Amino acid sequence: MEKNKVYKNVSLTKFNSWKVGGAAENFVICSDINFLSRLIQNEKVQRPIKFIGLGSNILVRDNGIKGTAIVMHKGLNKFSKEGELFYSEAGLSCSKFSKLVAKDGYSDSAFLSGIPGTIGGALAMNAGCYGSEIWGYVKKVKMISSKGELIERDVNEFNVGYRQIVKKYEQENFVGAWFSFPKGKKEEAEEDIRKLLVHRKSTQPLNWPSAGSTFKNPEKNHAAKLIEECGLKGFKIGDAKISEKHANFIINLGSAKAKDIEDLINYVKEIVFKEKKIKLIPEVEIIGDL
Repeated sequence: MEKNKVYKNVSLTKFNSWKVGGAAENFVICSDINFLSRLIQNEKVQRPIKFIGLGSNILVRDNGIKGTAIVMHKGLNKFSKEGELFYSEAGLSCSKFSKLVAKDGYSDSAFLSGIPGTIGGALAMNAGCYGSEIWGYVKKVKMISSKGELIERDVNEFNVGYRQIVKKYEQENFVGAWFSFPKGKKEEAEEDIRKLLVHRKSTQPLNWPSAGSTFKNPEKNHAAKLIEECGLKGFKIGDAKISEKHANFIINLGSAKAKDIEDLINYVKEIVFKEKKIKLIPEVEIIGDL
């Protein structure tokens, strides 16, 4: 597909990590921030607009989405060092960003190599793993408004919580950010990434389509532990299955529908609440029409 061209009725199956879902009414792959700004300024572009990175934290329903889906990760992936800060556009993958920071001799970025999404997606939900969260390293961000304006904002303009961000200006979206990491040694930083990836491979079902962790961890507890204690490991609806390797992962065995996955999410919530009196909250965003 050509960049910066609007396509009609494009299946989003190839643009999300669960490999399910319907079509986007309109679809664009952006080449850069300036084109994105002009695109949003164009009143002919159908609303609502949905930004998609690697699609690793969304469930696209089978009937697809109205409006316009804009894919970021194939174009908005610039990276640079500005003094002691690292700048990344929203479409760069977290794993690539982590490796670039480590290569420059800075530490603490290894956790980002365990996040299967883009910088923009990670910023939007305060993604994290292994005890670290992305907003712990953010110094300022670049936003784009619903009118296509590019705005830099300080971190104190956001309410940062566990797997959530409350934006002061709700109609804005992340297109870039500046980060600060402690100076370290290149070899040690790269070894930290290698160890994390080995651990991730041994504990997560990376050979199956999934969206990573399906549910947020309740306070002082773990979603995977609760799901496993309820005897749900291996439970299936259609071709959607709770992984036997990691109970907080729902995997697509090959021909799952989005409805199978959504039904399984709701079933897990129901059983865990019934047995544990704890409400599990999905970490993934469910988009599209029923």
